[in-house]
Amino acid sequence: MSRSDARAIVPALFLSLLAMCGGHSSSASATPTPTPTPTPAPPPGTWMPTWSDEFDGADGSRPDESRWTFDIGGGGYGNQELETYTSRPDNVTIEKGALVITARAEHFTGPDGIPRDYTSARLKTEGRFGQTYGRFEARIQIPRGQGIWPAFWLLGANAGGVGWPACGEIDIMENIGREPNTVHGTFHGPGYSGGSGIGAAYQSADGKPFADGYHLYAVEWDPAEIRWYVDDHLYETRKPSDLPGGSRWVFDHDFFIIINVAVGGEWPGNPDSTSVFPQQMKVDYVRLYKR
Repeated sequence: MSRSDARAIVPALFLSLLAMCGGHSSSASATPTPTPTPTPAPPPGTWMPTWSDEFDGADGSRPDESRWTFDIGGGGYGNQELETYTSRPDNVTIEKGALVITARAEHFTGPDGIPRDYTSARLKTEGRFGQTYGRFEARIQIPRGQGIWPAFWLLGANAGGVGWPACGEIDIMENIGREPNTVHGTFHGPGYSGGSGIGAAYQSADGKPFADGYHLYAVEWDPAEIRWYVDDHLYETRKPSDLPGGSRWVFDHDFFIIINVAVGGEWPGNPDSTSVFPQQMKVDYVRLYKR
């Protein structure tokens, strides 16, 4: 089946299932890569769709603003990151059926008036959509290189009220450029945050860098368990019993989605002479389900 045929069928199937279950919607390198091919949705008897974005807009268009908002500016985001996030087409656009976030090395002054040497983008569904429990998945080709830090993650929708880490955070996929064959799944809460976050690493099954192609990254989040997957390989399971003594399990309320590419920071380190820009993170789709 050609990609154009497959992409016409998969979204139609997804929307049909969505109508059945009453779901709702609220909130690289410059080298060309092979055209993405969608993977089938999980079987309807196990999971029912609640929300998705297939990124099928016209080339050069913006992400759907009924689904996504942007973090704008810099300041390090608590991690000593070096980028200024923007919503410019130079940093975020739809191309060939994928969301493309481009991290660039460029002198740029954001709304805070501070010039920085890198730009990128950070999208989120805050205020548009949130969900408690379910399967959250995205098919992504990550960027590469020292100092590059792509992530697909969830943050508690009550962050504005209770702050971080009390709101909770679930990192579905993070990669730091110096570890091309490794991705990480982690969760954070009060008493187990930052460098004390609880998680595990997954090594690429074929020994190749994750940036070489698209992979499916997912979590399945139940009331008392969270499971992490890469290409449907289960590699991590966490429960309240894994928390440090006296800590609270805070994964019992709506979380929203964040997708971003950071540049530099305490964990990945900063770009060096081996780093090549621009770098692109390509997201074929994001899909959410509930049992």
